[in-house]
Amino acid sequence: MAKLEGGSKDVYEAMQRWHNRSLGHRLYDAFTVAGLRVEAIEPGRLLCSFMVPPRLTSSASNRMHGGAVASLVDLVGSAVIFTGGSPVTGVSLDITVSYLGAAHANVRYEYMSSSVSCIYSLRKLI
Repeated sequence: MAKLEGGSKDVYEAMQRWHNRSLGHRLYDAFTVAGLRVEAIEPGRLLCSFMVPPRLTSSASNRMHGGAVASLVDLVGSAVIFTGGSPVTGVSLDITVSYLGAAHANVRYEYMSSSVSCIYSLRKLI
């Protein structure tokens, strides 16, 4: 997967347009993805990293709230569609999230999304 600096300018510009058009009027989406970094990009694949901010965690456990996780999965899953050249993303009809472990505040995680196989993975960066 190409690092962002070496990635396609067209894909980068498409993602910028999506971000500016979509998140400008969607408070909760912008609230969730603030701090999301695109690390690498290629057609059909997107690699991001995300430092979990305390605002997205439950105060009792310091773990990322499940609703915030699902929102992040949906938003990045939609963004990967642009890497294939599509000018629009559509609407999510069904999202299944398997919560295999907790994401903690102030820890950076890596998130890979693939439009080809519809596989999303989240792993802690050491």
